[in-house]
Amino acid sequence: MFTKKHPHLKIQGIYDASGKLQSQIENGLSADIFISAATKQMQALDKQGYLDSASIKPLLENKLVLIVPAKGASDIKEFKDIAKAKHPAIGDPASVPAGQYAREALTSLGLWQQIAPKASLGTNVTQVLHWVGEGSADAGLVYATDAALIKDKVHVVAEAPAGSLKKPIIYPIGILKNAPQTNAAKELASFLQSEEAMQAFAKYGFARAK
Repeated sequence: MFTKKHPHLKIQGIYDASGKLQSQIENGLSADIFISAATKQMQALDKQGYLDSASIKPLLENKLVLIVPAKGASDIKEFKDIAKAKHPAIGDPASVPAGQYAREALTSLGLWQQIAPKASLGTNVTQVLHWVGEGSADAGLVYATDAALIKDKVHVVAEAPAGSLKKPIIYPIGILKNAPQTNAAKELASFLQSEEAMQAFAKYGFARAK
């Protein structure tokens, strides 16, 4: 949508866990824009001086959901039933925001100590999604937007209960201070926050961040 309006520009994306992208930027990645799946990584880079602070904005909101394999019966019927899972999966809280949200929600519900010893830790949300979709994990915590991508393979049981997360899951956007193409980055960042772009994001389960 953006390049149709700006045919002279080409967008090249680098996709990975937000913590890994943060490390790449800290190690010299030549990038223009950073979109994180949590505010933690954005704030860390801003504190270190890598970002144009004035450019940092909340972009999108997501939800944390409990999923099970679509095929076969499951006795996991509500969010707290993840305790029943023999092989639960979450993102690694050390580097994956979805894993950090999962740990926060499970801790709030008094389930973290029970889940942690048996949980498989994914290097990103996609890995967790596929473990559940393939049946190697019998439950997992991912973003609602990820679960929507393979509805034929995973079933969403429930969203994280109200109050289990202190703050909503916000994806912020920011422009790097040493962006190679600052003007183009500003154009793209502005477009991604437009109503036109938000309508496209909504099709994939995102909401405008408040």
